[in-house]
Amino acid sequence: MPEPSCSKELPVSLLTDPVMIEACRARDFGRIFRLVKARAGVYPSMVARHCDLTPSRVGEVIAGRRQLLHMDVIERISDGLRIPGHMLGLARRSWETPPNLEATPREPTEAPTSAIEPLAAGLPGADVDSILALAAERDLSPSTLDALHSSIADYWRRDDEHGGETLRPAVVGQLRYVVDLLKEQRPAPLRDGLHSIAAELARLTGWTYFDARQYNQARAYFTESLGLAKAIDDRQFMANVLACMSLQATYQDKPGDALALVTAAQDQARTAAGTTPRVLAMLAMREAFAHATLGNHSATHTAISDAHTQFGRISTGDPDPAWVTYFDEPKLIVDTGIAHGRLGEADLAEPLIADALRREHASNHRGRAFHAFWLARTQLQRGKVDEACHTAMDALAPAVAVSSQRVAGHLREFYEQLEPFRREPAAVAFESRLREVLPCQVSGSPRPRGRRALRQESRC
Repeated sequence: MPEPSCSKELPVSLLTDPVMIEACRARDFGRIFRLVKARAGVYPSMVARHCDLTPSRVGEVIAGRRQLLHMDVIERISDGLRIPGHMLGLARRSWETPPNLEATPREPTEAPTSAIEPLAAGLPGADVDSILALAAERDLSPSTLDALHSSIADYWRRDDEHGGETLRPAVVGQLRYVVDLLKEQRPAPLRDGLHSIAAELARLTGWTYFDARQYNQARAYFTESLGLAKAIDDRQFMANVLACMSLQATYQDKPGDALALVTAAQDQARTAAGTTPRVLAMLAMREAFAHATLGNHSATHTAISDAHTQFGRISTGDPDPAWVTYFDEPKLIVDTGIAHGRLGEADLAEPLIADALRREHASNHRGRAFHAFWLARTQLQRGKVDEACHTAMDALAPAVAVSSQRVAGHLREFYEQLEPFRREPAAVAFESRLREVLPCQVSGSPRPRGRRALRQESRC
């Protein structure tokens, strides 16, 4: 018998039902899914389809084997089932705004006083820029490619320090410039060099969208980067892009996709000429992340072992691509700790993440914030409330310094996991400091009431 179609919105009677309200407040999605099936005829397969989840994942949630979900998944459930954001502790969703509440344009009362408007009036229009670009000399040389590569390296450095949100317009502009250069006839070495640069700029653009948790846009640019690398048969770089897409899939709670993408990345790397051990070590660690997200202990440990074996084969003269040099010993160590943390092996994770955090470069604000929140979560999982709060307090400074929705997500998840210990003096001190430096992360959001947050590490 065919399933009934899922209506765009749940019945008002269900959304106002005290049982549903309590389930949403506690983010008890197993109970939510059972309620929408019993009261609204929305079956698990329909939940999966409308919320962009796998049926097996929905089944795990209903069976109680998956209590804590990543914020992106919670947002997808809110949007897919049309559960208002405030019921799940989220900001108001875009679809909640009635279309007839558009702002009424006001009559101008006086001349503009903004300093930006006279400046904009004095700049040439976009059409003039295009005309001047056509008239400009476009002779390229190897030094031009070197300059473009240098700018990309600077973009990545600034991305680590400040986040990619403000960099993105410049990166996209340079990507368009390079793609425009590719439309002209070039000698093979210059053409291939431009393809390589365009591929890296597209990957960087995808990364900035990924860091902002705008996953559809990120995937579009990653796919463009993949095509640019394929055009010159740069299989190592194709492996790199696929690895980025695999990491994004773990954030989206799509472990099957993550494993398929990283397996494809490893296939590309193994068939590429001159693939270095550092590249293979990085890919093995991404495989470990995918297996850990699936909860497969033995496969995760095997992938971790493979990553360390490959890393041990690195030698000084290896022709490592520039994009993989970030994968150094501290990165190997912290990723090993995170993989163990994803499996709930906090006793193994804590010393590794702590060791890597001590070695983290002071200017890498995002990395320091990520790893400090990971360390705090593993300490909290081990019952070390004072240490966890102290570590999270230290993470606030780099979190403030960088614009990253992923960092904000890690912070919110730690804050929610702290709920059972909220009255402890260390937790009170942390919350006070958090409200002081990042009030938007806690104001207006109801505290979660569930007590199951520490039973399973979140899939982030």
